[in-house]
Amino acid sequence: MNKIIHLDLDAFFCAVEEKRDPSLQGKPFAVGGRPESRGVVASCSYPARRFGVRSAMPMAKAIKLCPELLVVSGRHGDYRAASRQVMERLQALTQLVEQISIDEAFLDVTELDQSAAAIARCIQRQIRDELALPCSFGVASNKLVAKIASDVGKGAFTGNGPPNAITVVPPGQEAEFLAPLPSRALWGVGPKTAERLEALGMSTIGQIAAFSTQELIRQFGKHGVELSMRAKGIDERPIVTERVSKSISQETTFATDISDGAKLRRTLAEQAEAVSRQLRKSGLSGATVRLKLRWPDFSTPTRQTTLAQPTDDAKRIYAVALTLFENLWKPGQAVRLLGVGVSGLNELPRQLSLWDQPNEKEEQLLATVRELRQRFGSQVLVRGSDMAEKEP
Repeated sequence: MNKIIHLDLDAFFCAVEEKRDPSLQGKPFAVGGRPESRGVVASCSYPARRFGVRSAMPMAKAIKLCPELLVVSGRHGDYRAASRQVMERLQALTQLVEQISIDEAFLDVTELDQSAAAIARCIQRQIRDELALPCSFGVASNKLVAKIASDVGKGAFTGNGPPNAITVVPPGQEAEFLAPLPSRALWGVGPKTAERLEALGMSTIGQIAAFSTQELIRQFGKHGVELSMRAKGIDERPIVTERVSKSISQETTFATDISDGAKLRRTLAEQAEAVSRQLRKSGLSGATVRLKLRWPDFSTPTRQTTLAQPTDDAKRIYAVALTLFENLWKPGQAVRLLGVGVSGLNELPRQLSLWDQPNEKEEQLLATVRELRQRFGSQVLVRGSDMAEKEP
């Protein structure tokens, strides 16, 4: 029987901030953007959660719920460094580690002699003692149940500090553990699917498990097979030790809504440059360029185009994104958020068309420009066309 552990760092960004500034301990605070710049809560301390503050909430709303809330600007370099330190300790224990986000990972400890619960306690102690970071664990025979166990353990905690929970589901008890949980606790069940399930009389995972697989297929197509298996606690997915990014993107939420076309186009050009830098740094190229806009009413249209040849070229990305933008945006229309991304990534050598292929001098110039922008900021060098746009 497999022994799978899911690790979830408790209020990770906040824990890193408390380590940096111990005076924050026990206080309601949130990591994120300032309310005057329409920032959102990236993470919040457990004392803040008692007031109803939650991640992804507009910071202005969080402050209304908790007037004493302290707002801390994010230090994402520190968070990445702390995450690496955690993952290094996991990989020292086993090479079968799958990092699924900056603060979550799966481990397969089947080949280790100790019980998975004992290993989880050991990891928890090590991360607390060496890194001063709290973490919770789910232990089960597969990834699905381990992840849900971790969520259940954290959700049951009502204290004023991190839960530091370890929730164990013994082999053979997966379906019994899942049965009373709401259907939306199951992976792959979003709000719309949950509504459909409830309309069919399936508000709990146990009710899904008792439903005919054939009927689930009839109602949900191929997804019905996965629903049936997952509701019974069956998950045969292995640990994936290497994960390739599905997309690379850049987004900007403006402090005030922007209707100036020149500024929007400049922002789009800067984002295309940033995406191109990340693609080249990662040795990737992408086939699909995607544009994202958000209007003041929070509606968020997206458009995308798939290229004949993958690219990592900023000019090509910008040209495609600009076409999508011009087809979607109307002059004078206010924009709250603008973003561009590239997906369909691959690590194969790029097949550039004759029109895309820069000569050697241009490639050297572009490389120099990218290096200068990376070191000194995107405004250190601007195109002549950009300067012309800025003139009155």
